[in-house]
Amino acid sequence: MQHAQKGFTLIELMIVVAIIGILAAVAVPAYQTYTVKARFTEVVSSASPYKLALETCFQELDSLTNCTNGSNGVPALTAAVANSNVAAASGAVTGNAPTAAIITMTAVNGTNGLAGETFTLTATATPGGSITWARGGTCLTRAAGPIC
Repeated sequence: MQHAQKGFTLIELMIVVAIIGILAAVAVPAYQTYTVKARFTEVVSSASPYKLALETCFQELDSLTNCTNGSNGVPALTAAVANSNVAAASGAVTGNAPTAAIITMTAVNGTNGLAGETFTLTATATPGGSITWARGGTCLTRAAGPIC
């Protein structure tokens, strides 16, 4: 009388373990990149109040010359916030020209996979017209790939 095989052989189990190992080797780096991008999203979204304030300031003054931190409705520099991915003294707005202004946001340095990367929004305005925005910063030229 023959006994029916019950369970898996050692070879079958080793093949399954090898497949899981290969999948993990591909998935872990992709997940780490994903989490860094997700953390940097906080830095990008924190530029929104400054962007809105610059647009409002431009509409009121028809110039970006006096649209800087703490004046004409533009918020002051961002203070340190606990458990935040945005560095303190971030949100620098430079508006010293009638048709150009730059918003610079900086990520924290050395935690959560972030290394002090910057995110910039450059406003180019036409008097009596509108503002166009250009994205920039070190987040686009990061060695491990762009995160913004």
